Amino acid sequence: MATLPLNQDAKRIYLRLMGYARPYWPVFLLGVFGNALFATTDAGFVWFVRNFLKDAFARPDPKVLVWVPIGAVVLFFMRGVGDFLSTYCAASVGRRVIKTLRGQLFGHYLKLPTTFYDREAAANLLSKLTYNVELLAEASANSITVMIRDSLTVIALIGYLFFLNWRLAAISIILAPLIAWLIRKVNQLFRRYSQRIQNSMGDVTRIAKEGIEGHRLIKLFNAQAHEAQVFDRVNELNRRNNMKLILTRALSNPVVQLVASIGLAFVLYVMIGMVLRHRLPLEDFFAFLTALLLTTAPLRRVVNVAAPLQQGIAAGGSIFEILDCQTEELDAGRPLDHSRGDVEFRDVGYRYTAENGEVLSGISFHVRPGETIAIVGKSGSGKSTLVSLLARYYDVTEGQILLDGVDVRDYRLRDLRRQVSMVSQDVLLFNDTIRGNIAFSVPAAPPAAIEAAAAAAHVTEFTDDAPGGLEFLVGDRGSLVSGGQRQRISIARAVLKDAPILILDEATSALDTELERKIQQSLDELMRGRTTFVIAHRLTTIENADRILVLDAGQLIESGTHAELIAHNGHYAALHRLQFNV
Repeated sequence: MATLPLNQDAKRIYLRLMGYARPYWPVFLLGVFGNALFATTDAGFVWFVRNFLKDAFARPDPKVLVWVPIGAVVLFFMRGVGDFLSTYCAASVGRRVIKTLRGQLFGHYLKLPTTFYDREAAANLLSKLTYNVELLAEASANSITVMIRDSLTVIALIGYLFFLNWRLAAISIILAPLIAWLIRKVNQLFRRYSQRIQNSMGDVTRIAKEGIEGHRLIKLFNAQAHEAQVFDRVNELNRRNNMKLILTRALSNPVVQLVASIGLAFVLYVMIGMVLRHRLPLEDFFAFLTALLLTTAPLRRVVNVAAPLQQGIAAGGSIFEILDCQTEELDAGRPLDHSRGDVEFRDVGYRYTAENGEVLSGISFHVRPGETIAIVGKSGSGKSTLVSLLARYYDVTEGQILLDGVDVRDYRLRDLRRQVSMVSQDVLLFNDTIRGNIAFSVPAAPPAAIEAAAAAAHVTEFTDDAPGGLEFLVGDRGSLVSGGQRQRISIARAVLKDAPILILDEATSALDTELERKIQQSLDELMRGRTTFVIAHRLTTIENADRILVLDAGQLIESGTHAELIAHNGHYAALHRLQFNV
């Protein structure tokens, strides 16, 4: 009964989890001392009952009137001290472990490659960071407190039983192997249902996140009932899995108690016979019976703790699985201080997976420092993927991308990404001030530089009238500013970074014609002296590019200036006629 049986995989997970508690071993040992003190009081209580019966009734002693009340106070004081130390110290270590593990998991998220996020739903990762990690608090704090305290209590009581009468004690524990087997089976069921619950919680989080973030679209299409039905399905699945866990927990304790009661009944039969034959003193009978009955409560708690413990182990398995995923190596490779912006694609090909086929194939072109390259093509032609390869969101599956004559895979990833700045059509703003969002690219930037970047991107045109100016909070994902304002803040962020390579992915798509003209002037100034890649559907914004690359189905089919491509009367010219109805 001292430990809960675990399989090898569960032991490995639990030992790894306990490794996070190692730095806090002094506090942990203080909690173990509290557990031992608490366990000792139960055995002390049995000793107290035996001697009280002997001195008060068997062989009366007047002193019993003095030491019995004092002894009762001392026992309960020791019990209280032990209870406090075991509970508080274990919880303190547990919360520190959770803080460390949650911080480590989030830090790991930030270093995982983009391909990982292509496979995993963000809501599931969020559920692991919040719900799954919280379950570890039970496994690392509350459960271990109960395990140690109640296991020591059972050991102390059984030890005293052997001290009183070793033959009766041996008979009492004859059913211990059966109880241990039952607990093992219960643990397996708990772990299985806990894994299902955690998976279903990921689905609940995912659908709730989609419903909250997509509330405008849901309202527009009157899809509230449909989304409610989808949520109800995963919510019901979560309820059923929880009820299976609860059913197992509700059945396990009565079954274990029933098995224990059979052993108790047999022991009582033997003990009563011994008392009637005057082979067992009455005070020993009551002391033995008290100790035996006192083992049932800690035994019940040990059985009950199996559920949260196995939930924690299942949660730990899912978390360690992510922590074992390979992260991007940011600081390995050749250092790069400041790039000249010379970029060359050599027969570049890329595929997301072998099943999906090639996204890009045989792409070759050379961009000299300071040139502006426009990339056009139908949706799905590979434009965004092409520029993503430059910043190594993905690595090419064929060919090479050279920066200043060196393969980008040879550079330190951190240094490489310092050379690239991007303004995307999907602007992401953090729930921070406008100033904080602009300074995100260079956190240590002086206020004057931030304000200059804001002015260059025409951000000050609307912040001058906003409450707090640049200190205005933009809300969750920039919900408190307009689409055009979000775009300008994103452009200011790129201005502040001042990278030698600039990627503009539909950078002015959310702006009206008048504002687009103003922003384009700022962008033209920003692009001067920088190697720039412009992805655009509005062909008017790229007519002055040094060269225009036309992609179709992942292949480079045309290349040249605007005038050359119009004269060629090919794919680009067809796109131009379609857009301008000429």
